[in-house]
Amino acid sequence: MTLPTLMRAIDPESPGGPEVLILVERPVPQPGPGEVLIRVVAAGVNRPDVVQRQGAYPPPPGAPSILGLEVAGEVVSAGDEAGSQLIGQSVCALVAGGGYADYCVAPAGQCLPVPPALTMIEAAAMPETLFTVWTNLFERAYATEGDIVLVHGGTSGIGTMAISLAELFGITIIVTAGSDDKCAASLAHGADHAINYRTEDFVERVKAITGGRGVDIVLDMVGGDYLPRNLKCLAEDGRHVSIATQGGMTAEIPIFHIMRNRLTLTGSTLRPRDAAFKAMVADELHRTVWPMVADGRLKPLIDRTFALEDAAAAHARMDGGGHIGKIVLTLGEAENVDAGESA
Repeated sequence: MTLPTLMRAIDPESPGGPEVLILVERPVPQPGPGEVLIRVVAAGVNRPDVVQRQGAYPPPPGAPSILGLEVAGEVVSAGDEAGSQLIGQSVCALVAGGGYADYCVAPAGQCLPVPPALTMIEAAAMPETLFTVWTNLFERAYATEGDIVLVHGGTSGIGTMAISLAELFGITIIVTAGSDDKCAASLAHGADHAINYRTEDFVERVKAITGGRGVDIVLDMVGGDYLPRNLKCLAEDGRHVSIATQGGMTAEIPIFHIMRNRLTLTGSTLRPRDAAFKAMVADELHRTVWPMVADGRLKPLIDRTFALEDAAAAHARMDGGGHIGKIVLTLGEAENVDAGESA
C-alpha cells in the first residue's frame, strides 16, 4: 500500500477552549521497532484529552502532541519486531497520543483485534476506559465476585465501563450522577443503585443501601473533598482507588479512621506507564475479557459521534457534561456507520 506523506490531525498550537481544535496537516508518522501504523477509522474522546487541550496534562516524553488516546482502524504497516502478520487486520489500540488523526502509531502489544460483534466506532471507545477500569478496579483494588463497589460519574466513559464489567463479574455497583435522568440512564445500563449527588448525601445513601456495612471498593475520579467522604463509605478492609482529581488534587484524610478500619488507599495514572506494562494488561484483557467482547456481552455505551473536523463540538459536548457514555470521532468510512447519535 502506498501511503500519503501528509495527514489530517487535531494538534492545537496553544491551550484553550474547544475552539483551538482545528484541522491541520501533519506528516504521517512512521512505526518504529515493535510498533504498527494504523489507518484510523474512529478515535475515542476522553477526559484526559480535554485536560491536555487546556494545557494541564502534557503528553509524556516521546508521545505526539496530537490529541487522542484510543483508536480503531486497519494496520497498514509495521516496524521491525512488530509482526507483519498484523498488516491488514482491524484493531483497536491504546496509545499515548496521536489518535485524532488519519494515521496513528501504536505499540503492537497494545493492539486488540476487533471482532465482528463490534463496530469500529464501538471498538474505538473501548481501550482507554477498559484498560483504566481493569487495572484499577480489578488489579489494584482486587475486585471479586460478591464485592460492592461505589463509582463516581456513573454516566462517564469510566462509569459505564465499570457498570458493564461489574455486571459480568458478579459485582454489585453503586454509582453517583448529577441528575435524575443520568441516574435513570445508569440504572438502565445495569447499575444496581444510582445516587443523585446534587440532591442526596451519597455517604448516607451508601450506608442505607448497604445496611450500614459500607462498600468494599470506591473508584474515585473526583478527589478533593470527596476523598474523606469516600472513606466514610468504605467497609472494614475497604479499598479506595483514585484515578483522577477533577475536584481537587489535595485532601485531608482521617488517619486513625484508616487505621481502625484497615483501609487501603491507592491510585494510578495509566498514560505514563511504559509499553511493557500496557502490553501485559492488553494480554490479560485479551485472555480474560475479550471473549466477552467477541460474543457481544461487553460493549461500550456510545453517546454521540462527531466527524474529525468537528472535534471542537465533541469537546464542547464533553465540557458541558451532558454526555452519557463515550464520545467518538469518526474518519472516512466510519462516518457512515450507525453507532449512537451522529452529530
